[in-house]
Parts: sequence; structure tokens; C-alpha cells
Amino acid sequence: MYEDKTLVCKECGNEFVFTAGEQEFYAEKGFVNEPQRCKSCRYARKNAGKPEREMFTVTCATCGKEDTVPFRPREDRPVYCKECFAKTREA
Repeated sequence: MYEDKTLVCKECGNEFVFTAGEQEFYAEKGFVNEPQRCKSCRYARKNAGKPEREMFTVTCATCGKEDTVPFRPREDRPVYCKECFAKTREA
């Protein structure tokens, strides 16, 4: 019933695809207008007023690799890189 449409972003002027799945989602939600902006412009507009998140450089307690985390690490707790943290969540 729905087919992919190529639209032009009113913010940056680039073309983007309004997929059949997105069209179906819009219809289910009762939205009558097609999107006016591409995904990156929508994201930028949504986060325009938010402050940039401070990141902290850490050394992984397991493998020793350097990584960044969105919180200030404490001395009494180990901090892991993304890969090692994912492994601890699996166990």
C-alpha cells in the first residue's frame, strides 16, 4: 500500500527517504503531514537547547583500554570500557 518517497529537507535542502514503514507509522498515529526535515536536522532541532554532555576519560579496569564515560568515575569503583561493560552485563 505504501511506497518509499523521496522528500527534500526544508532545513538543509538534502533529499531523504520517507520509507513505507515510516508512512505506515504516521498513518497509525493519525499524522496527516509528511516530515519536513531529514533525520539529522530533526535530531539537531530536538537537541538544540540541551547542554553538551560532559564526558570523562577513563582506563578500563579489566583490559586497560582508554575510553570515555558520561559520569565522573569514583576511586572506589571499577570503570569498564564499552566492550568489557557489555560482557559483564551478559554474565
